[in-house]
Amino acid sequence: MPVWEAVLLGVVQGLTEFLPISSTAHLLVTRQLLGHAHPEDAFTVVVQLGTLVAVFAYFRSDIVRLLGGLWADIRSARVGSTPESRLGWLIVLGTVPAVLVGFTLKDWLKATFFNLLAVAVVSVVFALLMLGSEWWAARRARRGLAPRGEDDLGWADAVWVGVWQAFALMPGGSRSGTTITGGLFAGLTRPAAARFSFLLSLPIILGAGLKELSDESKKLKSPKPGEPASLFASGDEVTALLVGTAAAAVVGYLAIAFLLRFLQRYTTGVFVAYRLVMGAAILALIAAGIVR
Repeated sequence: MPVWEAVLLGVVQGLTEFLPISSTAHLLVTRQLLGHAHPEDAFTVVVQLGTLVAVFAYFRSDIVRLLGGLWADIRSARVGSTPESRLGWLIVLGTVPAVLVGFTLKDWLKATFFNLLAVAVVSVVFALLMLGSEWWAARRARRGLAPRGEDDLGWADAVWVGVWQAFALMPGGSRSGTTITGGLFAGLTRPAAARFSFLLSLPIILGAGLKELSDESKKLKSPKPGEPASLFASGDEVTALLVGTAAAAVVGYLAIAFLLRFLQRYTTGVFVAYRLVMGAAILALIAAGIVR
């Protein structure tokens, strides 16, 4: 892969991982338009490690406190002894649904949803669900119900939002989009839903990225006929991966800062509209034979 393509894909990944518009969908479309023979290969997953760096950098002080709280709880054999440790355990609990679904249904998900027709349909469906969550938030406000902040998150909320994160294993769902949608249905404010969404992304992105790196290392040692070459097959491919990951980290950091400010003033309506247009555009490209 040429370096300029890796930079482009890194920018696409960094921008679309945190904006609720689906990074995997955009990477699949972009890679098909670039003529990549296997747009669903490990590069699409591993480049997400760049956005993991962005989350660590943006929330570094929060993460230090969360890890410190978790360690203190483990040492004292307690759970949720401080607000920081409680949030840490909520993130752990919220990660469980996606881990279970990912391990048990990985092959089925890849075979069923890693194609652009499915991406278009999933994008539209979850756009409508996001619109429904905004309606629900407005309904709560009309009834005089106070919006819930990050401190109001409970164990059931963590499982609920975690289930929504599992939906994002379908390309087009958007991990940030599904979790923010779940947060709004739970009565969270938009900024609180977004913050929890970003923090909740840490374990799942780290786990998925490391798993793919491990698989690629094994593939390098024992390649199988008909499979794409390992990401480590040549120095050029390793360089492309590193460059793309670095680009994703820089752009992802800026995307986090933008979205948190944006959601303090505006609804997710513009992203709903974008996702509907994106779904229609993908269907049009498929119909025209430009992508498959």
